Amino acid sequence: MKTNTLSALLVALCVAVSLTGCNSAMQAYKKGVRHYDAGEYNLALTQFQKASKGAIDPARLNYYTAESYRLSNRFGEAVPFYQKAIDANIAEPNARFNYAYALKSQGNYAGALEQLQQFVASAPKTTVKPVLDKAKREVETLRAIDAIAQNKSQINLRNMGNLNSTGSEFAPVVRGEELVFTASRKEQTYKNNGLPMLGLYKTKLNQNPDETGTSPAPEPFSTNVLQGDVNEGTPAFSKDGKTMILARGNNGKRKGGLDVDLYISRLGEGNAWSQPARLPISDSLAWDGSPAFSADGKTLYFASNRAGGAGGIDLYRTSIDASGRFSRPVNMGRDINTPGDEMFPYVAPNAKLYFASDGHPGLGKLDVFVATRSGGVTRVENMGQPINSPADDFGLIYTELTKGFLASNRSGGKGDDDIYFFQEGPARDTTTIAQNPPNAPKTVRYFIAGTVSVNETPVVPLDSARVRILDDATGQPIAEVTTGEAGTFGKYPLQEGKDYTILAERRGYLTRRESFTMQGKSIPQIFLTKPQTDTTFYVPLLLDKSLLNKTFVLENIYYDLDKYNIRADAAPELDKIVVILKDNPTLKLELSSHTDVRAPDAYNLRLSQNRAKSAVDYIVSQGVSADRLVAKGYGETQLVVKNAKTEEEHQRNRRTEIKILEL
Repeated sequence: MKTNTLSALLVALCVAVSLTGCNSAMQAYKKGVRHYDAGEYNLALTQFQKASKGAIDPARLNYYTAESYRLSNRFGEAVPFYQKAIDANIAEPNARFNYAYALKSQGNYAGALEQLQQFVASAPKTTVKPVLDKAKREVETLRAIDAIAQNKSQINLRNMGNLNSTGSEFAPVVRGEELVFTASRKEQTYKNNGLPMLGLYKTKLNQNPDETGTSPAPEPFSTNVLQGDVNEGTPAFSKDGKTMILARGNNGKRKGGLDVDLYISRLGEGNAWSQPARLPISDSLAWDGSPAFSADGKTLYFASNRAGGAGGIDLYRTSIDASGRFSRPVNMGRDINTPGDEMFPYVAPNAKLYFASDGHPGLGKLDVFVATRSGGVTRVENMGQPINSPADDFGLIYTELTKGFLASNRSGGKGDDDIYFFQEGPARDTTTIAQNPPNAPKTVRYFIAGTVSVNETPVVPLDSARVRILDDATGQPIAEVTTGEAGTFGKYPLQEGKDYTILAERRGYLTRRESFTMQGKSIPQIFLTKPQTDTTFYVPLLLDKSLLNKTFVLENIYYDLDKYNIRADAAPELDKIVVILKDNPTLKLELSSHTDVRAPDAYNLRLSQNRAKSAVDYIVSQGVSADRLVAKGYGETQLVVKNAKTEEEHQRNRRTEIKILEL
């Protein structure tokens, strides 16, 4: 009996310990997810490590772990956890996409290509377009990786061992006889990656940087600028060295770095820098950073993931007038910006733009590129090895014609990101290249073609439609044709860097206008295999029948709750109506607004009328005559989905429509 009782007690104790362990692991997992959602990835990793000792869903746990490493810029450490998550059949559609970039950061190009090909083949229709575009572009890059790797320069690269630490040092910039840089050396820890907060530091440049680089005692750049509880970095100095633009943020109040903005500080009396003040060109809903002045100091370049860009982080520029005011920032276009990230711009005295990107064809996560512009065409070239590696390479600057600094987290460094000194060797023998036809620049001829069809299901080709392709710079047509029975047109030659408009007209249909740009569509030289390549872009044009009382639902016209002002994201959709009205001068439209049923009838009717009127007022403000438009609010009287229950069904009822009143 005693033996049986003891056995039963031991079993009960084991079960209790097991349950306690399970509960402990689940609590750690939930705590890790909370840290993850707050953007505190280093704290999340601590909890996920504890949770791994229990019976937690391996797919979710390993995916969260991998993402925590990726989002804190530790791609190499993410690799095994992505593999475990995929082996456990993780359902996240972007798992293979992110896994591929982690593999690429380790130089595993074949593995990265395999993952991206599977991602592209199985991507659901809901995949964000910039992500899919970036994946397809990267597939082409990885297929040409051997050719990219052959781009090598005679450059000597040396780790600045007396400057770097086990933390992070990057974004070097020269001011007078000082090297100013960003480093993780503050007392407070950044919860994102577990490193100390970033600040600005300086050190003296030696007269002969070939030998020792800099003196070995970096110190804080300015006590007025250094703030212990935020990240500060990537400084840019005006030509006279008395104005500094820097990035500051990540104080933990908002997730994902949305509180990173550009700040300005000026050198005052007593050689003291002023307290940084936020620049009005910063976007409060975006990440803004890595500023750089042009050589003449009249233009500021910076990186931002604000709305309206090409995909991830884009490069922007803003002009500075004589009184120091900044103009509205302008995106630098699709020749520079890709669906990936572009950042750390630097304009050399020769006006060449250097920047880091993971969207242009490169060897690693971030590679350094140089952009030149000639004859209206922008060319972007990879700087090659050893400037670039499978790791992050960025923040390149020149201090002399053939010497400079850059940052990298490549293997063999002292810490996370390290600063390196580089010096270019003898120039390549261009006469040898000129005599070697296989190395001569390859050419591409670009063409445009397309179809005109009726906008209905099934799509029916439309003959007798007049199609004009206009050069936006001159307004003159480069081609004019009438479609045949198949509804086709083209092909017609295009020029790199130019913008075009395609105009399609046919009696009984609304005129259709489509913009087409060659920006960002040039094929990089590295992808070309023949002396001459022909590429044709196909554009489908859908024409709507012009019938009295025909109704069209406008997409993406949304209003804030209980408000009727036109939001910024609605303006582009209304601009399309402006174009339709200007292209069809005899057209008269009713613009109507509809609500769902979740408010009193009278309130909905009044709100919808105000919304319709605000939309009409916007269109009139763009130069359209008011007598061509009627604003009508229907409230909840014309529901598309009666007895709506889900939010999606309510959204279908909350629509904006246009109806043809007169032809």
